[in-house]
Amino acid sequence: MTDKRPHSFYNPYFIVPFLVWMVVGALVLLAGEKTFLFRLFNGNHWSSVDKIMPYVTLLGEAAGLVTIFVLALSYRRFRNWWYITAAASCTILAALLTQLLKTLYATPRPLAYFTEAGVVRILPQWHHYYHRSFPSGHTTGAFAAYFLLACLLPEKYKRFGILFFALALTVGYSRIYLAAHFFGDVYAGSVVGTLFSALMLALLRRYQHVFFKNSRSLN
Repeated sequence: MTDKRPHSFYNPYFIVPFLVWMVVGALVLLAGEKTFLFRLFNGNHWSSVDKIMPYVTLLGEAAGLVTIFVLALSYRRFRNWWYITAAASCTILAALLTQLLKTLYATPRPLAYFTEAGVVRILPQWHHYYHRSFPSGHTTGAFAAYFLLACLLPEKYKRFGILFFALALTVGYSRIYLAAHFFGDVYAGSVVGTLFSALMLALLRRYQHVFFKNSRSLN
């Protein structure tokens, strides 16, 4: 009987860019003023990007992530309880952790933080948020989910991990562009999401034998 275990090893094509992002992002936070960083990403805009970003940000929402995980079930190698548990952990548990952090910090969003007119650029059709800014939930969810998917890639497809990283980072960028978060919210979300997913992946790898003791997949 063939082994249906997922390829749950680390993926350097995601991890290396992420480590670079951690260093560069930390330096940007230390060197850049909060208002300047927000306006740098929110104030520079293009009409074509205005139309795309609301859809890009959906790739970090629970519904979008669940859809992606469900679509992965079309591959037989993912039809097992290990994968379902990993996917659920990196969506539901990651979301719960984010909501807990949002409640603990209770920081204002850009629309509530800036009182002077003209600082925040936001269109009427975009969602208007005012509270619970830190960290970015969309960014946390995107990095948690896409890091997991990158680690599940077979050996010959590992290089596509960099595309998963770019996708997660683009979701983070969309949150500032759409005036929903600050740079620090996005940076924190990326760290929380990736580390949480890495922790869950390590834990589930340790107990893989429990899920695959009969080497049966779901039909």
